Amino acid sequence: MPVYQAPLRDYQFVLNELLNVYQQDELKGFDEIDTELVNAILQGMAEFSTDIMLPLNSVGDREGCRLEAGQVKTPTGFKAAYDQFVDNGWATLTSDPAYGGQGLPSVVGSFILEMTAATNMSFGMYPGLTHGAYSAIHAHGSESLKQKYLEKFVSGEWTGTMNLTESHAGTDLALLRTKAVPLDNEKYAISGEKIFISSGDHDLSDNIVHLVLARLPDAPAGVKGISLFAVPKYLINDDGSLGERNQLSATGLEHKMGLHGNSTCVMLFDGAEGELVGEAHQGLRAMFTMMNEARLGVGIQGLAVSDIAYQNALLYAKDRIQGRALSGPKDNDKAADPILVHGDVRRMLLAQKAFNEGARGLMGQQSLWLDMSMRHQNPEKAKEAAALAAFFTPVVKGFVTDQGFKACVDAQQVFGGHGYVHEWGMEQFVRDLRISMIYEGTNGVQALDLIGRKLLSDKGAALNLWSKMVKQYIGQHQGNSAMTPYVMGLMHAAKDLEKATGFIASRVEKSPDMIGVASMPYLQLMGITALAWIWARTASIALQALDEETQERTFYQSKLQTAKCYMDYWAVQTTSLRLQIESSSHTMAEFDDALF
Repeated sequence: MPVYQAPLRDYQFVLNELLNVYQQDELKGFDEIDTELVNAILQGMAEFSTDIMLPLNSVGDREGCRLEAGQVKTPTGFKAAYDQFVDNGWATLTSDPAYGGQGLPSVVGSFILEMTAATNMSFGMYPGLTHGAYSAIHAHGSESLKQKYLEKFVSGEWTGTMNLTESHAGTDLALLRTKAVPLDNEKYAISGEKIFISSGDHDLSDNIVHLVLARLPDAPAGVKGISLFAVPKYLINDDGSLGERNQLSATGLEHKMGLHGNSTCVMLFDGAEGELVGEAHQGLRAMFTMMNEARLGVGIQGLAVSDIAYQNALLYAKDRIQGRALSGPKDNDKAADPILVHGDVRRMLLAQKAFNEGARGLMGQQSLWLDMSMRHQNPEKAKEAAALAAFFTPVVKGFVTDQGFKACVDAQQVFGGHGYVHEWGMEQFVRDLRISMIYEGTNGVQALDLIGRKLLSDKGAALNLWSKMVKQYIGQHQGNSAMTPYVMGLMHAAKDLEKATGFIASRVEKSPDMIGVASMPYLQLMGITALAWIWARTASIALQALDEETQERTFYQSKLQTAKCYMDYWAVQTTSLRLQIESSSHTMAEFDDALF
C-alpha cells in the first residue's frame, strides 16, 4: 500500500512566508487565526487522512459502489470514516459561523482539501461537493432556503451534489431538456435525466440535496433560459424533520476507469419537488458559484495525487537497486546503485518536485485571492482580487491537472513494471486522476475560457493587473546578483507570454478559429509562467533565510535548488509553446476537413 507524509512544513512555508497570511490585517476574520491554531488543524487532518482515509483508498478502488434496490452502497469503511469526519468537525472549517461553521479562510481550507484528495480522492468528493452546494445556496439562495439547508450542509448531516450534464448535452448546456413546472405551493416539479452525477446517491448521510439545472415553461432558448433548483432526496417537513421520499432515484452507476469509491450516478427526476435557487432563468450564474469552487478543488486534486505519487516514487527510487551510475558505482557495498542515480529517473522526479511545490504555492495564492475578494475591507482591493481569482481559475484547473496527471504517469514510470501492477498503488493514482482533466469543464474548455472570457472579453485587464505585479517583482530583485537565475527565468517566461498574447489579440478578429487551436498551448504557457513567478518569490525567501543563517538550511537549500531546476527545466518551455502558437495555429485551423 502507498504511504503518505503530509507536507506540513511546506504548508507553513506557503502560509507564513510566501503569502504572509498572518499579516493580512485588512481581511476580515484573519485576526482570528495564528500559526499555532492553523498548524494544529493541519496536523489533525494529516493524522486523520493518513490513518483513516488512506487505508480505505485501495478498498474503495477494489470494491467500488453498489446499486441495490435503488440505493447506492459505498465501499466497506466509508460510512464509518464519514461519520468520524463529521464528528471531528472537518466539514465545518471554512463555512459561515452563522450556520455552524468555523469561518476559517479558504487559504487554510485548500490544504485540508489537498490532504483529503491525496489520501482518498473518491472519499473527499462527498464532502467536497457538499461544500459547493453550500456555497451556491449561501450566495444565491433565499433566506428560507438558507435556513432549511445550510446548517445541515455545514454539519455534514446532509450532503449535496450538482446536476448539469445530460446524455445529449455535455458542455453545451444550451441543449438542456430537464423541465421545471410550477406547483401551487411556490415549488416546482422537476422532470428529466442527468448523467455523470458524482455522489448522486450513497449511504453516508441522512439526506442528499441535488442542485439541478432545468428550464421553466416560459424560459427563453439557450443558456439564458436555465434556472437552478434545490431538490432533496427526502422531502423536508415544516419542523425540519425528514418526510417522504422525493420522486427521484439513481437508476444506474457508471463503470469508470477510476474513482471507484465515489458513486457516479444516472439520476432520474420524475416530477420531483424542488425550490428555486436565486432568480428564474439565472441558474448558470448561481451554478457557476459552485462550479468555480469545484474547479479550484479539481486543481487541488491534480496537485494532491501528483504529490502522493511523487512521494512514493522517490522512496522507491532510493530503495530499488539496479545498474550503476554512468559516472561509476556510488555504493560499492551493494550489487547495484539505487535507481535515483540514473539521469532520467532524476529528471522525472525533479520535474515532479518542482511542479508540485510550485503548484502548491499557486493554489495558496489563488485561495488567498478568493479570501481577499470576500473579506478585504477595501472594496477596490476586493474587486482586484476577484478579477485575479477569476482569471486564474482555468489555469489552476486546466494547467495543474494536465501537468499533475503527467507527473503521476512519470511517478508510475519510476516503478517500471511494478508501477503497472495494483499492489503498489501507482496505477490507481493514474486511473483516479485522469478524470480531473475531464470533469468540471474539460481542460480544452478551460483553455478556451482563459482566452475567450478571461483574456479577450476585458481586453486583458486582469492579465495586465497580474503582469504589473510580475514586473514590479522583477524590478525589485533584478539588481541582486544572487537572484539573477530566478529573475532571468521569470523574465524569459513573461516575455514569451506577452508575445503570445499579442499574437493572439492581433489575429482573433480575422482568424477566430485559430483561438481554439492556440488555446491549449496558451494555457500551458500561462501556467508555466505563473509557477515561475511563484518560484522566483520562493527563491528570494530562501536566499534571505540562508543569509540569516537559518537552522533549517537543508529545507531552504532544497527550495533554492528546486527553484533553479524549475527555471532551467520548466520555464524554458515557454519559448516552444509560443512558437507553437505562432507557427501552427493557422495551419491546424485551416486544415481541410476532407483530408483528416
